[in-house]
Amino acid sequence: MALRKKLCQDMNLMDPLNAICWRHYSSKVDLKKLRPMILKRIENRAKDYPLPRMIPVAQEVLNARAILYQGISTLLKIFPISACKFCPEVHIGEKGHLIKTCWGYRRRTKNHVHEWISGGLNDILVPVETYHLENKFQGIIKHHQRFDFERVPAVVELCWQAGAYMHEDSLNSGALITNGVFGGTDVHKVESMSPDDLNLIANGTLRAWEMLRFGVQKLLMVYPAKVCKYCSEVHVGPSGHKARLCGVFKYESWRGAHFWKKAEVDDLVPPKIVWRRRPQDPTLLLDEGRDYYGHAPAVVDLCSKAGANIPTKYFCMMKVDGLSGPL
Repeated sequence: MALRKKLCQDMNLMDPLNAICWRHYSSKVDLKKLRPMILKRIENRAKDYPLPRMIPVAQEVLNARAILYQGISTLLKIFPISACKFCPEVHIGEKGHLIKTCWGYRRRTKNHVHEWISGGLNDILVPVETYHLENKFQGIIKHHQRFDFERVPAVVELCWQAGAYMHEDSLNSGALITNGVFGGTDVHKVESMSPDDLNLIANGTLRAWEMLRFGVQKLLMVYPAKVCKYCSEVHVGPSGHKARLCGVFKYESWRGAHFWKKAEVDDLVPPKIVWRRRPQDPTLLLDEGRDYYGHAPAVVDLCSKAGANIPTKYFCMMKVDGLSGPL
């Protein structure tokens, strides 16, 4: 230590400019005295939340989420979907496509034909769960505490922190359980509905999808959320947790610790992009025409098949007026 101090003094004598720019870390600040002050400041900051102006936005997001789950559950009674057995690929239709985009189980293969099975609600609305916090500014969750906190849907946790009122069922369930009624229409009798009623449900579901994503985007401007850089883990709060659950690097020196970054709307509400069949396309989408076919979020494609009016912002992605692929 004495040798380092002597070298610094010699450098300052040799170069006067260096004496001005050199920074000495000899502060006498006692961190033990600062810690209570920092904690008190955090506690006082927590009193400003939730913001009263954002409570109606959070309540609208919860209502839109309920309508969305009920509408998708109703439409799935009429329009079946197919899901790949070995990858997350989904196709809206009773029979899947022949496009070779399957990467196989644990990505051991790639560019293979999908093996299709019957899909369900979670294939369209991908569940994203996070830890439920007691309050917004509580301590960081340690690895040994990972089983002490329950897992809830990320959107529900975001709305709860924003001050929305909700039932205990919304926090305890990973997916919203519908009560069999949508707009006064019994789901069990959905097959006997008229085209006008089906069109009404599709438009209401698509409107709820847009309201959900727009509301989550506004909430994320005020209430921060984090997502892992290497996996899909989401944490709603000012800082991520320390549970070592990242499977990508679980054998490395940091033992599965997450690398957090700012979360976006797609991290909390995944759009689930699917191949979309247009009127000019063949009945079964072929691998040779993959450059011609369009894409769309799964919810948008499902609602369009029920007669919903698609917003123009999706037309470019869907290639509405594009050329048809080779037959």
